[in-house]
Amino acid sequence: MFNDADCENVHAIQFKQSTLILLDQRKLPLEETYLTFNDAASVARAITDMVVRGAPAIGITAAFGIALQARQQIKQPAFNLQEAFEVLAASRPTAVNLFWALDKMKNALEKCAHFNVPQQVEFLENTAQEILQDDIAANHKMGELGASLIDSDSQVYTHCNAGALATGGYGTALGVIRSAHEQQKISMVFAGETRPWLQGARLTAWELMADNIPVTLSSEGAAGQLLRQGKVKWIIVGADRISSNGDVANKIGTYNLAVLAKHHNVKFMVVAPTSTFDMSLDNGTQIPIEERPMEEVTTIKNINIAPNNCPAINPSFDITPHELIDAIVCEKGIIHGPNKETVTRVVG
Repeated sequence: MFNDADCENVHAIQFKQSTLILLDQRKLPLEETYLTFNDAASVARAITDMVVRGAPAIGITAAFGIALQARQQIKQPAFNLQEAFEVLAASRPTAVNLFWALDKMKNALEKCAHFNVPQQVEFLENTAQEILQDDIAANHKMGELGASLIDSDSQVYTHCNAGALATGGYGTALGVIRSAHEQQKISMVFAGETRPWLQGARLTAWELMADNIPVTLSSEGAAGQLLRQGKVKWIIVGADRISSNGDVANKIGTYNLAVLAKHHNVKFMVVAPTSTFDMSLDNGTQIPIEERPMEEVTTIKNINIAPNNCPAINPSFDITPHELIDAIVCEKGIIHGPNKETVTRVVG
């Protein structure tokens, strides 16, 4: 059992001695296992297979994948990283942080083109490290901003895992919750279990318990009852992609929660860095939604929980329209009543 007493400082992504080290999140909370990676193809598989997950963490991991592949070619006269960029870009389609980070690495590669090969490798590794450190700094800033919206003695609800495990560290939605708890504003966090991967049950509950933040696990179907009973003041979630009008792609089930929140007059907050915004998209209908294998729904640990050959749907994300969102918090500021105008004003 993983018993770190200071989970906010857990680093699911580490880069040491030119090796990428990932905490295997599929095995939490029962087992702490770290896997090592030295090339882009294995990093892409780790992203697809959910060793690492969470939009910011996926982007950071992909950046290191490019740096690793460059090191594989250090004895060659020049790089050929096109295949590495392609395999990483294909690993998961919805989280725009992935493509943002790969673009940063492409720009870095252009900037260091006149360097010798070892210098280029070092430059790419340093760029990936900067992406990691910038993400951690952004999370702390968002935590501070988001906490300013929360009143004292608040009970909040969160979905999936948008914490230290899903980012470079500290977290987006959980960063706000951590900051608010430090200010003694949080009396209880309800964590939705988040089928089918159970990120809320396995990861969020573990993170909050490790940090001594009061948490109660909620089945998916209990959310409406909690809101009807007036037990929740804010629903706080992360995001995988945000279109220019403020529509949000996030873990499947987020849209359900936003509809419930609107009906029960509960505030709804999205927390995500500017790397999650895709200003090229007019609205959320243009965001690609990843469909994962139906076996993730019909089985648990390879044991059937549905009749043999029963079909299932398994979209990994859904779209929450901006009209259902009270605030989007990014490191540049708080977007109240998100729409195209307010998003552009803050994000640029």
